[in-house]
Amino acid sequence: MANLLTGLRIVLALPTAISILSGDFLIAFILTLISGASDLLDGWLARLQGNGDGAGKLLDPLADKVFLLSTLVALVEVGKVSSLIVILLLIRELSISFLRSLWASQGSILGASYLGKLKTAMMFSGVLLLLRDYGPGIYLLWISVGIAYLSFYEYIRSYLKAPSGLNYP
Repeated sequence: MANLLTGLRIVLALPTAISILSGDFLIAFILTLISGASDLLDGWLARLQGNGDGAGKLLDPLADKVFLLSTLVALVEVGKVSSLIVILLLIRELSISFLRSLWASQGSILGASYLGKLKTAMMFSGVLLLLRDYGPGIYLLWISVGIAYLSFYEYIRSYLKAPSGLNYP
């Protein structure tokens, strides 16, 4: 069930972006709210069922990236978000995906960290506020960029200290 909810975020990405691009911000807001709620619910269900399976640990961050980055690109297109935010987040997200691939190639799964989860929550909150034309949403997105890079540092440290990593201090 948790993986179905995760998949829902991927399915909702395109209709949300289309809603933004067509100027229907209320529909985009509702779809983003559903997507954010599915993220909370699938995490809760995964923990309830023993922290989920390996596929869920890989699928969940992918679903967040697909939904949030496509939504942010659409928000750039309509002038609500700076492209710099999206570029910085794309660099971080692609780098984390590469790191997860390295870790998976060595037989381990790199799950989401607390900071990574906080970054995602801040991004969802910022997008929701922007879709309702509340100015503080842009500040939440910039804060999420800062948190994203703090969590990136945390992921790199974890990888380098892991027995399967490069084992640097």
